[in-house]
Amino acid sequence: MGEQRYIDPAVREALAGKKMAFIGGPRQVGKTTFALGLIGPTPDERHPAYLNWDSPRSASQLRRAELPPGQSTLIFDEIHKYARWRNLVKGIYDTEKSHRKIIVTGSARLDYYRKGGDSLANRYRYFRLHPFSLREMNATPSRSDLDRLMRFGGFPEPLFRGDESTHRIWQRDRLSRVVREDLRDLEYVREISLVEHLVDLLPDKVGSPLSVKSLREDLQVDHKTAERWLQILENLYVCFRVSPYGAPRVRAVKKERKLYLWDWSAVQDPGPRFENLVASQLLKYCHWVEDTEGFRMELRFLRDTDGRELDFVVLKDGKPAFAVECKTGERGVARSALYFSERTAIRRIYQVHLGDRHFETGPVTVVPFARFCHDLRLV
Repeated sequence: MGEQRYIDPAVREALAGKKMAFIGGPRQVGKTTFALGLIGPTPDERHPAYLNWDSPRSASQLRRAELPPGQSTLIFDEIHKYARWRNLVKGIYDTEKSHRKIIVTGSARLDYYRKGGDSLANRYRYFRLHPFSLREMNATPSRSDLDRLMRFGGFPEPLFRGDESTHRIWQRDRLSRVVREDLRDLEYVREISLVEHLVDLLPDKVGSPLSVKSLREDLQVDHKTAERWLQILENLYVCFRVSPYGAPRVRAVKKERKLYLWDWSAVQDPGPRFENLVASQLLKYCHWVEDTEGFRMELRFLRDTDGRELDFVVLKDGKPAFAVECKTGERGVARSALYFSERTAIRRIYQVHLGDRHFETGPVTVVPFARFCHDLRLV
């Protein structure tokens, strides 16, 4: 494991340019550890520059805008749980920006939970910190690195402990805290037990078109409620959904969306788990390009009315950059990949797998997943 996370240079550059750095991402993905590392080599959560809204003492200080003296960098953690946080942070930034760096971290989508008050436009840069991916684990990853990533997911604690019992306990505790603490603090939801049931249902839905109708029947709630709960879980970085790409000359489906988890290790079946890992890698790449280069990136999938499908299409400013098909095996080219290569404007199609073979058949490149990440320089 390297000491520096992949967003480190871009965040330092934003802070040096007198911008606030907003860092969002799932609970326990390493946001606090990363932010404290920007202060110095060994600080912990007792450092005076670290103010966590979940701490009554820190919350009281923040409400009164009482900032610790002598600290050139300030970290505001989970402050988005305060309804008026946007105005508070704006006021602090406007008065302190000449001599302090400000970092705001949160285990929810900070772009979604910007509530009330004047605009923060042009005052911050927003970065999304993802779980570890293959190349972030190791610049020259081995097969054992990939096996560990598949088995334990990309969150630092279970990944680098590599212990099954620790992993199971960590999964249970993390989701419990997300639903029972973060959701309670940010949203008004009375039926917490039903949201927990929804979370339990999601791993079996990974990789297939998601039927909200089926979910609402399982939960015995109306469609609007089930959809709202799914959106909340997306905002809290539990899951994400991928929309279809409506390619010209293809009778593509337009409404169905596929669902994936930020913690792919919760998916039991090896095929969907690998597809979820690939989805997470591609979403990380899209967010990285958006957050650092400003391009509009989208992760989509392509499926026609006859059931032919490409698992993922990456769009850059609305145009297909490349597509990816996932296979746990390594022999043969998927017919759907060849079909869509002839009927769409997608010029690069990769078929990634967990084996060792690398070859090309016409416009389709069959490539081991690790080499695919290396060749495309995916973060």
